[in-house]
Amino acid sequence: MREKLELSFSEISNAIKKYDFPKVDLVIGIGRGGIVPAALIAHQLSVELRVTFISYRDDDNQPKFPAPIFLQDVDLEHRPGKILIVDDVAVTGKTLACLKGKLRGQDTATFVLKGKADHVLFPELNNCVQWPWKTKKHETL
Repeated sequence: MREKLELSFSEISNAIKKYDFPKVDLVIGIGRGGIVPAALIAHQLSVELRVTFISYRDDDNQPKFPAPIFLQDVDLEHRPGKILIVDDVAVTGKTLACLKGKLRGQDTATFVLKGKADHVLFPELNNCVQWPWKTKKHETL
């Protein structure tokens, strides 16, 4: 197994502070992995944060289903302006596309820390990353 690159919370937070985000009215984080980066971004941009849960890959990054499935729908009571969809990583982009499809007709952009999206915080990263908010698997004795 390839060794994972470790980024500190400070490194990620500082990169987010320096990023030139598009103007948005709402940030939607995809849980689990996108919740922390979405919260940091929504706070920095002083916009509302919402979270939805979509399942596609397991903890070993292997697909669990043929396509992403919603575990918790996103609540859009009113029609917000521009929406930024945030996840930690996009390998194939299927999870982001699933949510974009659900938000069809809305003005959306996608953002990930690494991978494929409209906006990528660390486009140079190709390694697996141990995000500081994800717990490491405990080894048994």
